[in-house]
Amino acid sequence: MEKDKLDFVLVPVGLLLLALYHLWLLFTILKHPTRTVIGLNAESRHKWVFSMMSDPLKNGVLAVQTIRNNIMASTLLATIAITLSSLISVFVSSSSDSSNATSEIVYGNKSPLLSSIKYFSILLCFLVAFLCNVQSIRYYAHVSFLVTVPSSSDNMESLEYVARNLNRGSYFWSLGLRAFYLSFPLLLWIFGPIPMFLCCFMMSFLLYFLDTTSSSTLQLHRRSSKEEMLKAGDLESIGRSS
Repeated sequence: MEKDKLDFVLVPVGLLLLALYHLWLLFTILKHPTRTVIGLNAESRHKWVFSMMSDPLKNGVLAVQTIRNNIMASTLLATIAITLSSLISVFVSSSSDSSNATSEIVYGNKSPLLSSIKYFSILLCFLVAFLCNVQSIRYYAHVSFLVTVPSSSDNMESLEYVARNLNRGSYFWSLGLRAFYLSFPLLLWIFGPIPMFLCCFMMSFLLYFLDTTSSSTLQLHRRSSKEEMLKAGDLESIGRSS
């Protein structure tokens, strides 16, 4: 195969491999959430909201500090994303002699149009990461107010609303992090389609081990859930006896 045509074969195959993996991950999160780290963390955050809002006067400071840490993490990622986007824009707009030196080590298509597509895809990836982290900050800031509002256990609608907004903030943070992951094969695409395809192949396996839960983690989660149910049952029995 001619090296000028490698980009039209390896790049779509690598992106298709990542797309198929994330489609499988989305299906697993919707159908079997406890098998994934994202679904298991969503259930843990749901229980955390119920625990914090059960006594906001006692747990209010802890809840706000925890959400503030998440806001700081999202702010850091958003700052990195917009900084890298600005640097890429400046690099593309400025004429440099480094492009000639880079083209010598690229095994693939070296046309100016494809080079522009490479830099534009990286720029778009970081802009998506920035927007996702901004939305994550928006939801976290909203939850920091709602989590300190006194609410009884009977008012399930308000508790579910807070937990749903907290999980949405975490989902946007995960999407922003996925955009950073996607930037690695796109950056390697600058040096040719072969490094980009190998990065997509290796990243699919790496993300599988990062996104799926182990049996020990799942057992620990189920054990903690059973303990919480037993404690809730004991409290109800004590309240009835009194």
